[in-house]
Amino acid sequence: MKNISLDITKAAQFLNAGTVEAYEPKAKAAREALENATCAGNDFLGWLHLPSSLTPEFIAEVQACAGTLRAKCEVVVVAGIGGSYLGARAVIDALGNAFTWLVNDDRKNPNILFAGNNIGEDYLAELTDYLKGKKFGVINISKSGTTTETALTFRLLKKQCEAQRGKEEAREVIVAITDAKRGAARTCADKEGYKSFIIPDNVGGRFSVLTPVGLLPIACAGFDINKLVEGARDMEKATAPDVPFAENIAAQYAAIRQALYTQTGKKIEIIANFQPKLHYIAEWWKQLYGESEGKDHKGIFPAACDFTTDLHSMGQWIQEGERSIFETVISIETPNSHLDFPFDEENLDGLNFLAGKRVDEVNKMAELGTRLAHVDGGVPNIRISLPKLNEYYIGQLIYFFEIACGISGLMEEVNPFNQPGVEAYKKNMFALLDKPGYEAESKAIKERLANEK
Repeated sequence: MKNISLDITKAAQFLNAGTVEAYEPKAKAAREALENATCAGNDFLGWLHLPSSLTPEFIAEVQACAGTLRAKCEVVVVAGIGGSYLGARAVIDALGNAFTWLVNDDRKNPNILFAGNNIGEDYLAELTDYLKGKKFGVINISKSGTTTETALTFRLLKKQCEAQRGKEEAREVIVAITDAKRGAARTCADKEGYKSFIIPDNVGGRFSVLTPVGLLPIACAGFDINKLVEGARDMEKATAPDVPFAENIAAQYAAIRQALYTQTGKKIEIIANFQPKLHYIAEWWKQLYGESEGKDHKGIFPAACDFTTDLHSMGQWIQEGERSIFETVISIETPNSHLDFPFDEENLDGLNFLAGKRVDEVNKMAELGTRLAHVDGGVPNIRISLPKLNEYYIGQLIYFFEIACGISGLMEEVNPFNQPGVEAYKKNMFALLDKPGYEAESKAIKERLANEK
């Protein structure tokens, strides 16, 4: 079976000959530091060999739990934020029918909804209203159980589920994915008797798609997590330390990114796709790279566009704006559906020259034309190609981006596995809300606000 492929030729042409190859020693050293656990953040490397370590028994346990939820629920709400929901949503949106969820025609699978990722009152009110009278379950994903957005949402959902289904039945359809021993979510799960799965201590949220955090919601949606893991496992082999640089697409991707950043001042990477199903893959990628590399006043800013849609909004800026960007396009070689463009006798739109062509052929020419135009406009262009959009290749893509992120972050000389800056807004929010234990911070921030008036 083919692997996903990487083409950096339209990016390397913006560099002096041999520049990418000159980054090989740094890329190799970073990959070996990951393998030997000698790098910064080495206590968060549990994802590195996760695909090859997942046992059939473990996957069967996840599938059995998913089977229970599928049998007993019309809707399953995944409560989580950041890496606790983005990976699962990315895979489910990429593989699912874009319209089935609107009417839930496919009764084999519950609708999978995502909450706990914001504090929007209207959003939560509309969610709880939608769930009235429905048989719904909850997957609560939180290591601590006290992350504000998720904890607030879970409290609402728990109360509603118990009110609608009774406490005993609710226990069968609420699942906790949390710490093994500590935290409010673990205490609640043990007290209530919920089925639970463990978030490994050595796996950060943005690297957790192949733990129960991602696998359980994906299995609930009816997708083959065995194939997903198989794809990731094969990419783990394809990007191992002993794979030569010229064949190691993760090392090459990390190298070209860092070369463009350090040698040409390209500070923004736009990940683009010509397949709307990949929108949330880009959202997951943004967190993975932004949270991993944006430290010490360094880091490539990760942005995303959906093409051709955003060519009618962001296309002008990309073509002729400030030349601080490079572009990575995710391309799907063969779509899962076949749709031919029809002939029309009146031809009022002038499109009969396309009659008989697959819609995907038109899309591919839009992709190629866009890449050529952007390169001509001074935008280096990287292309990642997937043979098909299925579980196996999405699994490959997930691990490819994860390992390349680790290599790239270490080449940048930051710790790719922490996120100290995320705590800044929380401290201010808790102080403004007068959370117990934040009395000094509350006083200070209120004085600051009073002086700014």
